[in-house]
Amino acid sequence: MENPNPSDTATLYVVATPLGNLGDMVPRAVEVLQTVDVIAAEDTRRSRPLLQHFGIDTALVAYHDHSDARTVERLMGTLRGGGSLALISDAGTPLISDPGYRLVDAATAEGIRVVPIPGASALIAALSVAGLPSDRFIFEGFLPAKTHGRRAVFDALKREPRTLIFYEAPHRLLDCIEDVVAVLGESRTVVLARELTKMHETVLRMPATELRDRVAADRNQQRGECVLLVAGYQGDDSGLRDDVIAALDVLRAELPLKQAAALCARITGAKKNQLYQYGVDHPLS
Repeated sequence: MENPNPSDTATLYVVATPLGNLGDMVPRAVEVLQTVDVIAAEDTRRSRPLLQHFGIDTALVAYHDHSDARTVERLMGTLRGGGSLALISDAGTPLISDPGYRLVDAATAEGIRVVPIPGASALIAALSVAGLPSDRFIFEGFLPAKTHGRRAVFDALKREPRTLIFYEAPHRLLDCIEDVVAVLGESRTVVLARELTKMHETVLRMPATELRDRVAADRNQQRGECVLLVAGYQGDDSGLRDDVIAALDVLRAELPLKQAAALCARITGAKKNQLYQYGVDHPLS
């Protein structure tokens, strides 16, 4: 007998899968993947060995960022018919810089139940071992591919006090750390968490210049999946308020430092010599 209200049984499961170590697969995820009608995977070639390892023979279809509207509509058809669907990415938790937003949004808009099956997440795993403040942090996903774009992001976050977390492609890692040095400063603490849970797992924590030199000297550190964590802004020893420094930065972007310091002193009441020295010690990127 046909279900008169398919939405009562339709369920979209958002299932986390291991970053690399198959021992991190949670039992509930295995059970869900074995029992749903369809699994939507970011890359079926990469997901199939995982499913075979756990004896999962559920129908597998591709769903990724470049999937067209027809693919979403086909998956929604399964749900509208009262079926169950599991969404997985190549590794970790779907939607965390991975595909899935459009599908989850469509299901939610139609009142279809969406259920998380939690598990591995690279950003949380990296944060847990970074030794940086974890009570407040921001995740910015993948950084722009070009230096200008990355530096613009870092500049916008220059005085962000929370721990900063980024994903970065290995072939851009060294340039990215160089941009951290240029914009956020040589002494800013940076953590590289690479190949988490895998054979060549590495966690390096040191000032930005030291990390840059370490990565430059060891090409093995420029391979694999990378999470970059940067300590939040903790102020400086100039004694200047953040709003005064921000005003100086705006002025010296348009004027010579001496003139910018003099004008900023008139506007804010800060000492001109102190402003000038700050500008010398902290050049604009």
